[in-house]
Amino acid sequence: MNANTQRLRLAGPAGAIEAALDAPPADSTVNGVAVICHPHPQHGGTMDNKVAQTLARAFVQLGYRAVRFNFRGVGASEGAWDDGRGEVDDALAVIAAVREPGRPLALAGFSFGGYVASRAAARLAAEAPVERLVLIGPATRNFDVAAVPADTLVVHGEADDVVPLQATLDWARPQHLPVVVVPGVGHFFHGQLSLLKSIVVGAWRR
Repeated sequence: MNANTQRLRLAGPAGAIEAALDAPPADSTVNGVAVICHPHPQHGGTMDNKVAQTLARAFVQLGYRAVRFNFRGVGASEGAWDDGRGEVDDALAVIAAVREPGRPLALAGFSFGGYVASRAAARLAAEAPVERLVLIGPATRNFDVAAVPADTLVVHGEADDVVPLQATLDWARPQHLPVVVVPGVGHFFHGQLSLLKSIVVGAWRR
């Protein structure tokens, strides 16, 4: 993301996981750790996706150490695509590696990464729940996105042609879960990444 981004190599269930850490300035208070899941690996998704990087910037602004990582088989991460199952295990391994005792853990995901984040949060809910979830354009049409806590921030573009807005509204409706809809914006938030960042920061602070 920038010259200060720290590259990490973490142990995962399918081998090494490539990750990147962005942190607040050294003289500032660290409020927690945020783990960010990238979009679909078989459609070009990596931890360097612009929405994933925007989420990292938002969390750094909020005082979190932001960790992005590549799912198995992506970049320098070992292993191979596992239809979403092993990718949830990858996220849980990263969380276990970077979680800091006594500090909150936030979890975020974009598109397929939103599905992974929802499933990882559900598996952690009983014993070590995350502080809060952020899902951007979650892949509600093609994956079984888990039900999420009531304070989850969900942001979706009105003109999303990859994951139709209606699919996410249909998923959210039974949960009585609000969805922030950005008018006229497509799946990748082209030209509106600054707006997306401000939505996440503003909603988190509220």
